[in-house]
Amino acid sequence: MSAISVFVPLSARDSDMGLMNWLWEQHLFLMQQCFSLPFAFLFYFLAKWGLLPVTYRYLFVSVGGCVLAVVTMGIYSMLLFTSAFVFLLLVCSVDHRCVHAWAFGIQMLWQTIWHLLIQYREYYLHEPICIRLFLAASSLMLLTQRITSVSMDLQEKRVTLALNASSKIKSVMLLPLIGYILNFTTLLGGPLCSYSRFVSLMEGISLYPPPNPLGVVSLKLMQVLLLESVRYCLFYFLKRNTYSPSKSITLYGVLWVWGLAVVLRIQYYAHWRISECLNNAAGFGFRENPSEDPAEWSSLSDGDFWTIEASSRVSEFARRWNATTASWLRRLVYMQCKRFPLFMTFGFSLWWHGLHLGHFVGMLTWAATVKADYHIHRQLRIKLSSAWWKVYTCLIWINTQMVVACIVVTVELRDMSGLRLLAVTYIGLFPLFNVILLFIL
Repeated sequence: MSAISVFVPLSARDSDMGLMNWLWEQHLFLMQQCFSLPFAFLFYFLAKWGLLPVTYRYLFVSVGGCVLAVVTMGIYSMLLFTSAFVFLLLVCSVDHRCVHAWAFGIQMLWQTIWHLLIQYREYYLHEPICIRLFLAASSLMLLTQRITSVSMDLQEKRVTLALNASSKIKSVMLLPLIGYILNFTTLLGGPLCSYSRFVSLMEGISLYPPPNPLGVVSLKLMQVLLLESVRYCLFYFLKRNTYSPSKSITLYGVLWVWGLAVVLRIQYYAHWRISECLNNAAGFGFRENPSEDPAEWSSLSDGDFWTIEASSRVSEFARRWNATTASWLRRLVYMQCKRFPLFMTFGFSLWWHGLHLGHFVGMLTWAATVKADYHIHRQLRIKLSSAWWKVYTCLIWINTQMVVACIVVTVELRDMSGLRLLAVTYIGLFPLFNVILLFIL
């Protein structure tokens, strides 16, 4: 997901037509996922009533994903189909003990080629990039998550596929894998679900059907509408009260950048919530817990606004932000690295996101501030009384908000404009102060 149109000069949006175009661009991804909701409900009810056998369930989500890709991405949907086809070839032809290395290398190479092509056209040729290409590149990143996740499962023998059978049986065995990779409920947005859990959800929806998701989906759609309304109002306020270094005081500049970062983060929260809606509508994400009322539908989630924003420490925020992606990075990189696992994890995240200058600065800053947070918290935890600990918690929450604001702005703006904005508003002193403390401690 990318907040591309937020960063068009504000003066270019003065006309009503410009405002309408902004609304259309900002809500395009949300609307595309909303259009899939009726098909998700159809899948749920057909499967629950026993009208959709297991094989046809995999066909339903696979064909739905292919149609959604073609409709939303056009010719660029071939990026996804090529990745899926190559991975299936690897699964059928490469020993599963080394399939992950092949899948990881080929998929990251394919993804990096398109990221660099976008940068070449955007920065060197100064060409406008088709929104369909951006959407395809974003979906390709999500496809990388699913492909590498299942390749690790195959290599670690958490998942086995009987591929030495006849061609007819082999095609049936590959169908769940195709459905997992091209599932229309996760094609445009997460959350990441393991392959084994996906299979259990698909096969168990008729045996142990979850309750009707219509109520919870309606509630989450209202939350999305509320988030988007708040985001629009805050963006409108920032647009009408643009920060000027020559006229505004320093504190206002810090608060203005923080407000811009909140606008960008709300966009993520809205997309994560609509992705939850789509999965819930298909019957996925229900957590069986008899003691809870109402029913819990958040077992497939990338994060909740209140939980994440209440994080008092930078390290807590990093773990909770985009939770399924954080877990994937931990398994893929952090647990495999013996030296500097934290910086290697954020370094790979930089590579996975596209290698823009803003990504480099933002990810490096995030890694350094998380490392500083560990050291500062360890040093002060044993020295502060309970009263001072409450004061310390409030101060580090403010620090976390400002550090995250710097990271979000640099990552989302992607180029030098984000760094210049942090410099003129002095909010960049917050992560710098954390890094200095890291070296001192």
